[in-house]
Amino acid sequence: MSTAAPSTGKIEAVIVAGARTAIGSAFKGALRDTTAMELAEVVVKEAQRRSGLDVSQIDDIILAESNYGGGDIARHAAVTAGMTQVPGQAVNRHCAGSLTAIGNAAASVIAGADRAVIAGGTQSTSTGPLQKFRTPGTVDEFTDRWMPPTHPNTPDAPNMDMSITVGWNTAVEADITREEMDAWSARSQERAIAAIDSGVFDEEIVPVQALQADGSRVEFAVDEHPRRGSTLEKLAGLKTLHPEIEGFSITAGNASGINDAAAAVVVVGSDFAAEQGLETLAVVRSWAASAVDPARTGMAVLDVIPKALDRAGIAIGDVALWEINEAFASVPVAACKKLGIDEAIVNTAGSGCSLGHPVAASGARMVVTLMNELRRRGGGYAVAAMCAGGGQAGAVVIEVPAPQA
Repeated sequence: MSTAAPSTGKIEAVIVAGARTAIGSAFKGALRDTTAMELAEVVVKEAQRRSGLDVSQIDDIILAESNYGGGDIARHAAVTAGMTQVPGQAVNRHCAGSLTAIGNAAASVIAGADRAVIAGGTQSTSTGPLQKFRTPGTVDEFTDRWMPPTHPNTPDAPNMDMSITVGWNTAVEADITREEMDAWSARSQERAIAAIDSGVFDEEIVPVQALQADGSRVEFAVDEHPRRGSTLEKLAGLKTLHPEIEGFSITAGNASGINDAAAAVVVVGSDFAAEQGLETLAVVRSWAASAVDPARTGMAVLDVIPKALDRAGIAIGDVALWEINEAFASVPVAACKKLGIDEAIVNTAGSGCSLGHPVAASGARMVVTLMNELRRRGGGYAVAAMCAGGGQAGAVVIEVPAPQA
């Protein structure tokens, strides 16, 4: 059976392979002693293997990172994965970093600069370095921060408290109740657990031999963050994260997890795919980034989605599946309410509130999941979109070709 993308007479960016690790719960989960570099090596090597391409045919690796303070994590992965002759570049658009990596890869192959690029992201919050800052105006008061700030600190947009900057501000602006957010989160948990139990994720996950505290390794291949037994009633009973703020409605239950994972896809030019006889799993139709005031970070998806759809030449009604990251449940609720998106086709296998949010890897994870689910459903358009630190957002539109006899 052929699933080649229809020829348009021009070079298109197509995805010919994708893989992700299972998502671990940071600090206490199976990946707590596995570094971002190790996770990157696993998905880079597996994506290349699944593509059927020789290492010599990979022109570049682009990996997102979010809090490693410099260096080039993609080049590190190239070397450890046995791709010494492949260069690598790191990108950082925080939560939307791996969507940016995929967009950059697509641009490169469409331009004819590269034939094949591995793109994705890797996140180990568990092992990420701490940065120590001296408190301004003091001599010896220091604060440890686990993630560098994405924007200047202000009262309405604290740069170290996304429950206010993203979750709460979005809920207030979009007039979203706690009941709406808890209901979304409960459904996210149900969908994620159903997907795990039915084996939906099996084909996209590559097992990790995860290092344990005693030096042994165990195979980790099942997302561990979803909470079995989570109910709307239990979510409603959780305390808010800021009880001192009147009406505050953000809880640990309607917020995303803190997680570890990696994900990557192989993006090639359609001409190269045809030449090599590679199966097109999806076509990258467009990508976009946008920005708003940091205090409106969660609302940035409302800008980036229309921008990406316009670039793809399609409308909201043309989209068969959506992934709108649940950094906080208020974000996808706002997007659906304001843009008229059908909630039934958003995050059909769970998202940040259930699966978790491994920041730099989430975008690529979303694309891999969408691609596989659309193939099971016979093809169509899908959109992966998410807000990102500092008032940003990113989106990628893909099209999975319908199977042809």
